[in-house]
Amino acid sequence: MMNNSVEQLEWRYAVKKFDSEKQLSKEKLVILKNAFNLTATSYGLQPITLVVIQNKALQKELVSHSYGQEQVAQASHVLVICIENEIDSDYIANYFDKVKKVRGTSEEILNPFKESITKSFSKKEIREIKEWSKNQAYLALGNLLTICALEEIDSCPMEGFSPPAYDEILKLKEKGLSATLVLPVGYRAEDDLFSTFKKVRKDMSESIIEIS
Repeated sequence: MMNNSVEQLEWRYAVKKFDSEKQLSKEKLVILKNAFNLTATSYGLQPITLVVIQNKALQKELVSHSYGQEQVAQASHVLVICIENEIDSDYIANYFDKVKKVRGTSEEILNPFKESITKSFSKKEIREIKEWSKNQAYLALGNLLTICALEEIDSCPMEGFSPPAYDEILKLKEKGLSATLVLPVGYRAEDDLFSTFKKVRKDMSESIIEIS
């Protein structure tokens, strides 16, 4: 018998039609926010920000910039995972200031690590830093999808949207952010036929290699 977490992962799928009348509770939304904030990121730098949208007029406007995917309008909330446009020495210094404040770690211990990361990022091109940041966004998406499954919150991860349009409509540039991934969340409609489809996956023997 599969344990409950695996059963929940079997239960989840990319929803094609949400029930627009059903809304996430405040408690469920808090769980998703915490899950996002607790996502593991490289160096712990968290170069990602979550924009939470619960505005039907705005959601409807965003459909045309999401390749017509109506889930954006139907969903209880739309989560937009964004990346920082710039990771500079100030950003890194702010992170280490927080480490010092939260953990009480001395600068003597922190400074070598801070200097190493600052030097490493100073040598990277903007393109490299953005690719690195996008990798962290995907970590957050995976985490959110798992938590959604465990909490029986339906979701539909999306790469198919226009980041420049989202950036403009949500005024993300003014916040130093760029939209990277979109995750409508809510509850599946009863007539979404995809909810009954069996999952199509490789056999375990094809997708997993065990070395002992």
